[in-house]
Amino acid sequence: MLISDSMPLLWLVYGLLSLVVLVTGYLGIRFLPRLPRCLVTGVVAGLIWIPGRFSLPISESETYTGMAPAIMVAAVAFLQEEGGAFGSASLMLLMGAALGVALGMVLWRLTGRGAVAPDEADDEPEAPPRRKEPMIG
Repeated sequence: MLISDSMPLLWLVYGLLSLVVLVTGYLGIRFLPRLPRCLVTGVVAGLIWIPGRFSLPISESETYTGMAPAIMVAAVAFLQEEGGAFGSASLMLLMGAALGVALGMVLWRLTGRGAVAPDEADDEPEAPPRRKEPMIG
């Protein structure tokens, strides 16, 4: 059951909150053209959604290994000054950012509004109908 197991619930809440962050961030940078907006949103999505593996020592002989967002793994490894964990999490973050840029480009390309078909490019644009001025009396 979802409520009794805390890890799926944690990932679900993280996913929903990250969607809120992405949507509000996308809407917050509306002053940018669509291509940079898609690229920035893709980079942020790649950084916050890419998972990373971590391990914590429980006792002298046991360790706990799990998955967490790579940005969290990198932040904790940086604070604990663990170079190996920070390096692998940073590599995952770079891969996530690159994947986000690629998906942002694909999204920008698929939602292009200004695309003109080649056969329509040669046609002359129609002149707008002339407006008649209203006459009084």
